[in-house]
Amino acid sequence: MKESELAFWQKTARHYTRSMDRSAPLYAAVCERIRPHLSRDMNVLELACGTGQLSFPLSPYVRLWEATDAAPAMIQEAKKRIGSSRLHFSVQDAAHLPYAPESFDAVVIANALHILPEPDRVLREIQRVLKPGGWLFAPTFVHGGGRLARLRTWCMERTGFHVYHRWNAGEFVSYLSMHDFWVVEHALLGGRVLPLCCAACRWTPAERITAQSRSEGRLHGRYPGTGLGTAE
Repeated sequence: MKESELAFWQKTARHYTRSMDRSAPLYAAVCERIRPHLSRDMNVLELACGTGQLSFPLSPYVRLWEATDAAPAMIQEAKKRIGSSRLHFSVQDAAHLPYAPESFDAVVIANALHILPEPDRVLREIQRVLKPGGWLFAPTFVHGGGRLARLRTWCMERTGFHVYHRWNAGEFVSYLSMHDFWVVEHALLGGRVLPLCCAACRWTPAERITAQSRSEGRLHGRYPGTGLGTAE
């Protein structure tokens, strides 16, 4: 992350929790998509955790939830809140993680891949620390069509919030699959102006992807190219 962008998140941290409260229904919907895939024996790493919008509601369902963010001020704000004993916060660079290979059963990275200049590096690091067959949950804002969506993005960037990748939902799902993540399910949440693609993926190194898993994905309309799922 560039120094100017880190400075933006440092400055934003103090008011971040309050601003995210306006998106509480959306974050609740994201939690509903992720929670069924969690279990008490899982160790989970969260990248770009902010002040804990997903960390606090989801950590009680796993053995360990390691929540990280590149901005120290975000972590400081998160630590002011009372959470589960299973929840631990730390400052980490998502592209250079200190954890041993295959340390985690799942990784969560919410609303971050599109604002990273080099998301490929972060995905490679995720693959390093994630156990083969482990989960990646990557709810990410994608671009809706129309002038209003473009205007909103322009206004956000004027405040210092830079968007590097303007994927639509289909492009985002294809991007994940091209990096050896099998997209098990994906749903489009939120409104048309700023939709969020909630993708749940398995880390499947190329040699582990079987014809059966691909067939199952097509059968259920979940594999890239079969059409985007929508939330009920």
